[in-house]
Amino acid sequence: MTDGWDGILDAGEVILWQGRPDAGLVLGAANIVSGAFGLFFAGFALFWMVMAAQGGGFFWMFGLLHFGVGLSIALGPIFGGAFIRRRTWYTLTDKRAFVAIDLPVKGKSLDSYPINDNTTITFEEAGLSTIHFAKGRRYRGFKKRIGPIGFERIPDGRAVYRMIRDVQKEQPDA
Repeated sequence: MTDGWDGILDAGEVILWQGRPDAGLVLGAANIVSGAFGLFFAGFALFWMVMAAQGGGFFWMFGLLHFGVGLSIALGPIFGGAFIRRRTWYTLTDKRAFVAIDLPVKGKSLDSYPINDNTTITFEEAGLSTIHFAKGRRYRGFKKRIGPIGFERIPDGRAVYRMIRDVQKEQPDA
């Protein structure tokens, strides 16, 4: 499991777990609100384009930008999150947690977060569990926002949470 980790892991650092988030679509309350607003926005732009097209000429094309923005507001949070999760990898070592993301335009990023006795860990257990261990800038949809960072939507959450707690006990305050 250490292929490709040369120069990244500290001497003696051992990989305990590697995984990926579930890449399925997630429909939550926030997605419904933004989806409704986006569809209203796109619908109004479509109405405007139809009305402008009746006047002749190409003036109706100015509505295309607004129509596209409305669709991206409506569909971006739903499909954007799944797209990013599909391109995300997680690694836990005996010292740190890593989150790697490979996005087409942005490229590859690898962030590491130390796990020690001062690390606040939250565990949300469900069919697909989420474990947060840091706060910082991270992707939500296609935007980077301040929020919790961790291993999200993983199937083996309880076992990974136990490993993180064991690492936390072994690491002194940093």
